[in-house]
Amino acid sequence: MNGHAVIVNADDLGISDAVNEATFDLIARGRISSATIMANGPSVHDAAKLARHFSGCSFGVHLNLTQFEPLTGGVLARLLVDEGGRMSRANERASPSRQRLRAAYEEFCAQLERVAALGIEVTHVDSHNHVHTIPALFPVLKEVQRRYGIRRVRLTKNMYGSDRPCPPTLIWKKRAYNWALRSIYRTRTTDAFTEFLTYVNAAPVTRSSAGLVELMVHPGASSAGEEAAALESDWIARSGFPLQMIPYTRLS
Repeated sequence: MNGHAVIVNADDLGISDAVNEATFDLIARGRISSATIMANGPSVHDAAKLARHFSGCSFGVHLNLTQFEPLTGGVLARLLVDEGGRMSRANERASPSRQRLRAAYEEFCAQLERVAALGIEVTHVDSHNHVHTIPALFPVLKEVQRRYGIRRVRLTKNMYGSDRPCPPTLIWKKRAYNWALRSIYRTRTTDAFTEFLTYVNAAPVTRSSAGLVELMVHPGASSAGEEAAALESDWIARSGFPLQMIPYTRLS
């Protein structure tokens, strides 16, 4: 689908009971159209159980290398964890050795299989702290896509507000990544991706020229008060042009 449409995707489903409650409340009221499930989150089983009641919403996997215990074990999994046995944001900066990349691949596979085993049809993937957009992990992402036939993936952020523009050198890196994401193992994406508040606060001409956009939200997060208020508003009616909210299953 092309034109003026948005996918409003709730990240972190399964990370806590509070996030689950806030997310499904917004889904039920038509405020968001998609969500991604953290397979190793403490509340993942409840998230999957509730998700079965919302067939009009798309559910993907929120790939995670930066929080909680991994689903995998053994020698390779130990490369992903700290002294307490938990994954952390240190994995974003870690040297991409062959063994570490293999560990990431096996963990991503385990997470996808966990969500599928809980009865969820996986429509797309994104990631916690955007780890799937780390260049060193790109081959891992593509191997995971091929193994499970995943053809819909979140872009790296490419829509910015005028108050925080993207540096010119980073713009070209992002364009290269998004081109490769779409072209290698042909993948469907939106035209743009950004945070919900960045989009809502953007100039009308910026929003109307963006095409199909994915908007990231974090229902139930302690830092998301302004975002929650905006989600409750009539932001679509105030957009100034025809705008439709769709799930990832409508992405073509």
